[in-house]
Amino acid sequence: MMRTTLTIDEDLAIQIEERRKSEGHSLKQVINTLLREGLRGDPQPTAPRPYRTRTFALRLRSGVDPMKFNQLADELETEAYRDRERTRRS
Repeated sequence: MMRTTLTIDEDLAIQIEERRKSEGHSLKQVINTLLREGLRGDPQPTAPRPYRTRTFALRLRSGVDPMKFNQLADELETEAYRDRERTRRS
């Protein structure tokens, strides 16, 4: 390990500080990483490609009435309420 003093141009200092904050690393870690990348000749990191997912049409099976969904939700809610009341009274 070598200890030294660097004079860094203001524009680079700003970029280094932004990277330090975004990555949550120490200044030492960021400087060492940047030096390693530069010495290896690594290209600038590219932005990740956006995640894409395929979509498809979703159809209800025959015999399923979508108008009954609210009725089912009401029945389940009523049943859950009754269970809570029974438990509370016990």
